Amino acid sequence: MDISQLRTLVHVAELGSLSKAAARLRIAQPALSRQVRLLEDELGVPLFARHGRGMVITEQGQAALRHAKRILAEVEALKAGVTGAGASLTGHVAIGLPPTIADMISVPLAAAFRAAHPGVMVQLVSAYTGYLLDGLHRGEIDLAILYDPRATRSLRSRPLMRESLFLIGPGGEGREDGAPMSGKPVPFEALAAEQLLLPSDRHGLRIILQHFATEAGITLDVAIETDSYTALKDLVRHGYGLTILPLASIHADIEAGRLTARPIVDPAPTRRLVLSYPPDRTPSRAASFAGDAVLAIMTDHVERGIWVGEMLRG
Repeated sequence: MDISQLRTLVHVAELGSLSKAAARLRIAQPALSRQVRLLEDELGVPLFARHGRGMVITEQGQAALRHAKRILAEVEALKAGVTGAGASLTGHVAIGLPPTIADMISVPLAAAFRAAHPGVMVQLVSAYTGYLLDGLHRGEIDLAILYDPRATRSLRSRPLMRESLFLIGPGGEGREDGAPMSGKPVPFEALAAEQLLLPSDRHGLRIILQHFATEAGITLDVAIETDSYTALKDLVRHGYGLTILPLASIHADIEAGRLTARPIVDPAPTRRLVLSYPPDRTPSRAASFAGDAVLAIMTDHVERGIWVGEMLRG
């Protein structure tokens, strides 16, 4: 067993294809296939199920993958300790982002890596809180932005910000009278009279809103549920109801007049964002760099008024 075999395991598992992994690693496909076979022979278990469309990692392969990622992270830490903290990084980092944040973070985060550490292969995983939590615990994700601090107690976490939530409606083209929704604040209890479009209760945002509704003694009238962020915005834009979102995720739509936003008051719903790492290993240098970059990007957006909220320290 050697490092190249472990690296092959990681890339084939991620891409589900020997040919794609060979193209990424710039290694001949037969050589990669041989590395996988040698690793399977040494471990005595099948790591992948082969089929016509590619390769699917097995349960035994998932267990091996978790160990492989830890070993590769330790190798990266060893190299960093020898070459010095300022050396350019290489390797792989998987960053988990909720859909409402991915649109804001992805481009500046990729730019930060390209400028400082172009040798790192950055994997951006856009998914809801439950999936990101599972990925962190399985070791498949190196760090993730999460909403629910109660769910992160078993993880290594640092606070990021307290984000304000707004009532989102259509621009002029989405209303029968052609007039956009007023920007005046709306009391939280008034939401009981609105038809709302919200994600399902698997989404952290829905859980937070339900908590606020219970505290306010009202029932939210959910006309349509969708876990597609794009569909949610399109439905609101075409007049099928209102939704509740952070302002940052729809900043461009607000600027273009496609959507409108009203502050919610008495109480003003917020959600606390935290940056979480797997509980059973020290973050790699690439993961630490990603975390610092996320914090810097959010701070910049808050200072410029794009992201409405309060940065947290601790």
